[in-house]
Amino acid sequence: MQSTALTLSPLTPLLRPLNKNPNHRYGSLWNLSSLKPLGLLRSINGLSFQKASHLFSCSRFNARRINESFLISDGRCDGFKVRATPVPGNIGDTNDSSGLATSMQLGAMFAIWYILNIYFNIFNKQVLKVYTFPATVTAFHFGCGTLIILIMWASNLYHRPKLTRSQLAVIIPLAIVHTLGNLLTNVSIGRVNVSFTHTIKAMEPFFTVLFSVLFLGEWPTFWIVFSLIPVVGGVALASFTEASFNWIGFCSAMASNVTNQSRNVLSKKFMVKNEETLDNINLFSIITIISFMLLVPAAILLEGVKFSPSYLQSAANQGLNIRELCIRSLLAGFCLHSYQQVSYMILQMVSPVTHSVGNCVKRVVVIIASVIFFQTPVSPINSLGTTLALTGVFLYSKAKQLKPKPKGGESLKVAE
Repeated sequence: MQSTALTLSPLTPLLRPLNKNPNHRYGSLWNLSSLKPLGLLRSINGLSFQKASHLFSCSRFNARRINESFLISDGRCDGFKVRATPVPGNIGDTNDSSGLATSMQLGAMFAIWYILNIYFNIFNKQVLKVYTFPATVTAFHFGCGTLIILIMWASNLYHRPKLTRSQLAVIIPLAIVHTLGNLLTNVSIGRVNVSFTHTIKAMEPFFTVLFSVLFLGEWPTFWIVFSLIPVVGGVALASFTEASFNWIGFCSAMASNVTNQSRNVLSKKFMVKNEETLDNINLFSIITIISFMLLVPAAILLEGVKFSPSYLQSAANQGLNIRELCIRSLLAGFCLHSYQQVSYMILQMVSPVTHSVGNCVKRVVVIIASVIFFQTPVSPINSLGTTLALTGVFLYSKAKQLKPKPKGGESLKVAE
């Protein structure tokens, strides 16, 4: 196996809003005679006033600021220390700086999401090109994710959920279709170019609308239907002109669209009660663990034990670089689970429509990166088809924003 050295540059940490001490602006002098301080101070009960240690002149009221405190004395020379509430004069500036920091943090998270996705697709393609066992590779990915989840729960980096039987009854069907979707995607990536697989997966909105009509009775608006025309046309045009076209790869990618969107519809149809609903990250974590438990015996049944030391040794004797295979498999599994976790963190900060648009941009970035890295030959007509399909996905995301929210619960959106 020809190894290609790839280095993942250190990522910029998430930015936190800077702690700034704004310049507090106080009036130069209070009109103390109008406040009648003696009556006011005597009438206030329960406040912690502290006698001042400094002596003041008894001829008139004096106000002196010391360490952001005001010392007020009355005519009987009784000193009181009253802590004034500072009123920032630059509230707008503080809000602007906080908004800027949040925007920069969100931008960094989008960049991490895209970079991890690019590296996952590159490492995954390199592994599947020489190790043609997609079920075993997918099970290994789920295994890496399961290990990361258990470490997160054990170290209290994220709270461990309390799972009920009713929740488990809903999650198991979602985990089954989630497992099939990931397996079929890896089958496609192993057979055709990465860019072509992602072009086919741009058809997901078409199946979302189709299954929503069939199973939920939700009819799309005119603009949603209109946005699907370039999606279907672009995928068809790209398929006809794809140099690496393979029916197994094409059908696997299309079947992954079916499973992924049926998962979303199922999660909406069988949504549990609000008080029992898990948060997205824990829900995805449990689905990952169940998928790992389901796919390991299935992979052994379908492909045999292909990750045993004896098999790897025999493969090494035939020229396979086992060390590179293991490293790239681990990196692919880490990148897969990490970018999905980051995707959920982004989803908690932005609206679903914004997240959907970001996912569309991510697909564009992955296609361009894979074409450049693998030097995939692309014809002008093929590029036109891919552009049409991705433009349709973007229009679909914007059209969803115009659609009124359904009364039912929202479906689970599993990051890809």
